[in-house]
Amino acid sequence: MTGTRGTVDDGAQRALGALGAIADAAWREAGANGWTDLAQLVAGVCAEPHGLSPLPAPPGTPPGRWAGSDPSDWTAVTGLTDADRATLAFARQFAVDVSGVTDEQRRDLFHHWGDGTASVAAVVFALDFLPRATTALAELGVPVPGSDPDGGGAAPRIDAPGVWAALDALIRTVPRMDGLDPVTTELVRLRGARQHRCRLCQSLRSRPALLAGADEELFARVDDFEVSDLPAAQKAALAMTDAMIWTPARTGPPARRLAEYTTASQRVELVADVTRNALNKIAVALAADAAHVEDGVEIYDVDPDGGLVYGLTLD
Repeated sequence: MTGTRGTVDDGAQRALGALGAIADAAWREAGANGWTDLAQLVAGVCAEPHGLSPLPAPPGTPPGRWAGSDPSDWTAVTGLTDADRATLAFARQFAVDVSGVTDEQRRDLFHHWGDGTASVAAVVFALDFLPRATTALAELGVPVPGSDPDGGGAAPRIDAPGVWAALDALIRTVPRMDGLDPVTTELVRLRGARQHRCRLCQSLRSRPALLAGADEELFARVDDFEVSDLPAAQKAALAMTDAMIWTPARTGPPARRLAEYTTASQRVELVADVTRNALNKIAVALAADAAHVEDGVEIYDVDPDGGLVYGLTLD
């Protein structure tokens, strides 16, 4: 996982475009369903605990009816419906620690949104995690979605008809990036899985990582990676993972540490990996993260189109 500073390659550009598409699609989804004002308040409620700036609405979007409200005290905001309050309570816990979403918060969200609950959760994910990703990219000295990378033009945007299509584009784009070695990629994924307490993600093991020599003893080192004998480059990648999850407004020191071992494209890949892996927050929040196996682990790989294939062997 070594490299020098350089230009951002095509794979990294596609990943940046996928991140930008998620932002665009999330705001469109909220607008199409008549809750742009609420989405603007949700953006603040997600960002405020971490000291981040909320994900900005598209240019030309008028300020919402709760513009100027204190997101740290959203329960005191007037004019909220029961559905608004259920959404805000869910979003706040989603952003602070998704494993702490309660059954009551889940039931309330499903009660008010019905068949649209999963899409609401997807929009909440975008409002929660994209500010983390763009802040990390800025600290890493690489272009953020929609910016001008090295004078080469804006990151290509993906035309996704809805928020789930945009998330799927990220899911399929990121695994095709190959700047990071498969063991590092799997360690980063497992660290995020354990931080978010995703049952499915913790039960999975990457076939390429296993074929590259990784085993359960190695994977276990993600829990106390800083005092482990993992290579310094992998420790730096895991430290950046933790920063994006727990202290996203303070990614400067881990970003400088990571930059010692990576190229610009590898740094984009890591941020995109952490963001893609963090989609498990939706499953965890909705209690849809059950593992496929009752005991042991399940081997998976990625097909040429970026989709996951489960239940594999090493043969």
